[in-house]
Amino acid sequence: MKRREFIKLSATASALGLLPYEVGAALKLANTSLNCDISNRKLVLIELKGGNDGLNTLIPYDNYGYYSGTLRPDIHIPVTNYNNMAVDISKAGTNQDLIFNPALLEGSINSGFKGLYQDGMLRVLQSVGYPSANKSHFASIDLWATGNDGNSWDNGKESGWMGRFMEEAYADLFPSTFPVGIQLGSSNTWLGFHAEHEHGTALNIDGQNSENFYTVLNGLAGQAPQSIPQNSHYGTELQYIVDTDASANTYAKSIQDSFNASGATNLVSYPDTDLADQLKTVARLIRGGIQTKVYMVTIGGFDTHNAQNQGSGDINGRHTDLMNQLSTAVDAFVADINSDTIGDDIIGLTFSEFGRKAIQNGNYGTDHGEIAPMFVFGKPVQGGISGVNVDLTEATSSNNWQLKTVQHDYRQVFATLMQDFLGASDTVVDNAFFDQTNQQSFTDNKLSEIIKSTHHVDASCYTLRLDDVAEESFWAAYPNPVYDNLHINPLREAITIMGYRVVDSIGRTVKKGKLNLEFGYGVIDMSSLKAGVYVVQLSDGERTTNKKIVKAAV
Repeated sequence: MKRREFIKLSATASALGLLPYEVGAALKLANTSLNCDISNRKLVLIELKGGNDGLNTLIPYDNYGYYSGTLRPDIHIPVTNYNNMAVDISKAGTNQDLIFNPALLEGSINSGFKGLYQDGMLRVLQSVGYPSANKSHFASIDLWATGNDGNSWDNGKESGWMGRFMEEAYADLFPSTFPVGIQLGSSNTWLGFHAEHEHGTALNIDGQNSENFYTVLNGLAGQAPQSIPQNSHYGTELQYIVDTDASANTYAKSIQDSFNASGATNLVSYPDTDLADQLKTVARLIRGGIQTKVYMVTIGGFDTHNAQNQGSGDINGRHTDLMNQLSTAVDAFVADINSDTIGDDIIGLTFSEFGRKAIQNGNYGTDHGEIAPMFVFGKPVQGGISGVNVDLTEATSSNNWQLKTVQHDYRQVFATLMQDFLGASDTVVDNAFFDQTNQQSFTDNKLSEIIKSTHHVDASCYTLRLDDVAEESFWAAYPNPVYDNLHINPLREAITIMGYRVVDSIGRTVKKGKLNLEFGYGVIDMSSLKAGVYVVQLSDGERTTNKKIVKAAV
């Protein structure tokens, strides 16, 4: 299949081309005892589009009577079996006594979100929002995407916080061969992925068929213009289209190769839903060795002004269906990535642009609100509950029945993951997020309980700007995970010979030799090694560095 046939017009996914396969070169990996090997780490964001009703997602049982009798007499969630529905029975009678929506107990492998919590892989973050909430869908999601807090555009820019982060961290690695971010399930590229100088390209990664990956530029007839006017708006825009086309072709090839790589399969069965298909694709791409750092998937339908519940006392309806889709899809995804070692390097989370009012409306639904909970999940996550139950008495007729107190600023959450899981320096985090209102860095206001100590990045390992660390990492390795041939690319032109050693998980050297880099790369044959985690050590005669490499099962 020709590459041009492989990439066609898409309205369901987008990719930001900021991260090449050399991503490991921008990270400090030498001291593995301090959790410095972070080159394989990835984030998976799940957008609950439309404004999720947090109050019917996690029910505050400490004031259940007021919730069910006064605020939501028709659409409250009945607690039929406390021990089964409680998030954590050890919190009974406290201000952290929460009840799962029963749909979040659904999952054929891990018993849904409840099972993930019991296994110590789910953290509940209560009352997430930002200081000056905007209850417009469009404005609110733009604020989330740009890193703003609604007070001033000084707190966010026309670019997105994720784009600024990647552009700052990996500025000298362009042009890239891998997209830094891949978005599925939305007709529009998320503003959060747009950097100040680099912008996204649209790619379809729909379902489990690589022939469905396509770009808008396929429909353009003829060859790209050979002569582009300079110093004009027309020329600038035309050059952008041409560059986008070239990048999309490059990204499509890397995505196709990863999707179709030997062993790039899903190891569990997924439910037949759109969200599950998106996460299924993410797991397959990761197992195929692509080094994309951030994935974003989307499930819509959360703007539940009506028919949130079917009728009085009947919790079946739109919101229950959505919770079921979320729980069963995440259940399968976590089981899939934990079937081998890739789950050690992946954290997922849910977010929504806002919550819903505390009080029901007249249509068995709820109207736009402010705060809502977030879920953070995965093997690196420290399970538990952060924050206390919402104060339902805060919502009154005088404030339009809004729950307003923000316990966790969404920027705190992302800043914590950027630094303590992805290893970003203070400078890089501040470029993505900075509280101009209070003149405060979010590196001084992180959530220390999110990440397990075994996966928490030591401060001595934080990445600096690329030009500060380029001398510390002089080679790149791909694909990772690897099935057969591990490609080694030097990042300094003067290097022609490298010595290497491959060490297994108990410290034994299982392979060693020299690489001739005359043609710009070398290859280490990993096909004979058992599946597992290895450390590849390379030396150029002046220095030695290590990288963690996952050998995948064929």
